[in-house]
Amino acid sequence: MINLVALPCLCVDVFDGTDELRAGGEALNFAVHASKFEELNVSILGAVGQDFYAKFIMDSISDKRIDVSHVRVEKDKVTANNRTYLTADGDRYYKDDSWTGDIVDKMILNQDELDFIKNSEVVFVHFWAGCFGQIIDLKKNNNFRLAVDFAEYRNFKDMEKYAPYIDYFMISGEESILPIFEAFSKKYKGLFNVSLADKGSVTYYNGEKYFVKANEVKEVIDTTGCGDSYHAGLVCSHLIKGDIYEAMRVGTGFATETLSHYGGF
Repeated sequence: MINLVALPCLCVDVFDGTDELRAGGEALNFAVHASKFEELNVSILGAVGQDFYAKFIMDSISDKRIDVSHVRVEKDKVTANNRTYLTADGDRYYKDDSWTGDIVDKMILNQDELDFIKNSEVVFVHFWAGCFGQIIDLKKNNNFRLAVDFAEYRNFKDMEKYAPYIDYFMISGEESILPIFEAFSKKYKGLFNVSLADKGSVTYYNGEKYFVKANEVKEVIDTTGCGDSYHAGLVCSHLIKGDIYEAMRVGTGFATETLSHYGGF
């Protein structure tokens, strides 16, 4: 069995104008989809408050194969939540005051958490996490595989500083950034993956390009968590089988299913 830990973002997406609540966050969405693979032991590490949102999150994954013993409960803080707005086409957007998330944005890992992470075989984290620097420092001296979601970050010079330490270097983007990732792949050992929404996805490895087209979708309900689903499929399948094309196809399938409902799972 492969031990995988995802951190640190657990949150609740509150869909404006509807009665819909969905548990989510990059780490939680990734963990849920990773738990579909019987070859993996999946843990989530993060923090929640002692409130309705925390209970909602835990109830939503109670039937999943996910170890939640490393989720902190911080009584004096509010569980992360995000008011999500949808266009008529199902694309999500946010307003300046949508996000309440200091509990995860400012999370600093304690020694027990650091020890748990460094003893894992695979770690998933998003670039914006407050503990991202701690994870990079751990990676420098430990042998776990590191998967990082850079989302829509675009400071490529800054990104490149981390490339030597990342095994799965992932971003949501547009075709114009592909040459940058191709160049990275010629200098560093990881898989460099770009999700291109309905234009498919591209992975570069050792300078070689792998392209998988998107699946046809009859109706897009909500794009929330689509990237997280794709990343989980890509990373987990590749860990198990080592086939880049197959991993991209699995990720594409997960993302397609996520588009058909509210929330990331």
